[in-house]
Formats: sequence, C-alpha cells, structure tokens
Amino acid sequence: MPGIDECLLEAMRLPGARGAALVDWTSGLALGTVGESPGGDPETMAAEAAELARLAVEHRAFAPEEEYETGADADEFTVGRREQDPPVEDLIISNRDSYHVLRFVTTSFDSSVFLHLWLARAEGNLALARIRLGEMAGRLVLG
Repeated sequence: MPGIDECLLEAMRLPGARGAALVDWTSGLALGTVGESPGGDPETMAAEAAELARLAVEHRAFAPEEEYETGADADEFTVGRREQDPPVEDLIISNRDSYHVLRFVTTSFDSSVFLHLWLARAEGNLALARIRLGEMAGRLVLG
C-alpha cells in the first residue's frame, strides 16, 4: 500500500498531469505536493481547493438522496453511511485549458483529506484520471 509520496508520483504518471497534492480540507494545508501548482503557489492552491471541498462535504445539497430523509434534521445527515465517509466521492472543475479533480480519501478514521490532480485538458483523459484517482485513494495509507 503506497504512502503519500508514492501516491502523488503515481498520479503524475497519468497523461496530462501537471501537478498533484494531498490536502487536508479542514485546515487547508497541503500534506504533500508534486509537479506544478495552479498560480505557482502550492499552499494557496491547497487552501483554495480546501474551500471547495469543505463546501461539498458540509452541505446536504451535494449528498446522495438516500442518505437523508426529506425534512430530516442536520444531525441526521449521516444516516446510511459511516460518519467518517464524505458524502461526495469527487469534484471536477473544468476551465478552458485544464481540469481539477478532487478525490476524497476514505479511511478507517475521521478522514478529512483529498487528492487534487491538475490535468492539462489537451493531453489528459478525465475519465481515466477519475478512475485512477479512485483506485489510488483506496490504496493510500495515511499515518
């Protein structure tokens, strides 16, 4: 099972990969980075990506329908899933020249991390990247 560095290097082998990071969405800190960073600053990139991740995880509008009953209180939001699992698998942000794929990492403890892959649109394959990031997130060992 790969650790952070091995996982990020594997992500960089994907066609079109420009940069990759493992980010804690509660603090906005990068736990590891490799390659380029959008805007040139990996810490700024991590903080900004963490804001998007936090929005997706903390708001019920993005959760699968079966995870909460209509009209249920916010405290009942986690019905049907383990509390530590984020309700969102990944986020995809696209612009004119690139994709950003944020893949949440599920762990046996209260995980608040995601993999962020910056992918050049012309060379990258979004479907392949999404599948491979899911596989990487499943094998990632944090500790």
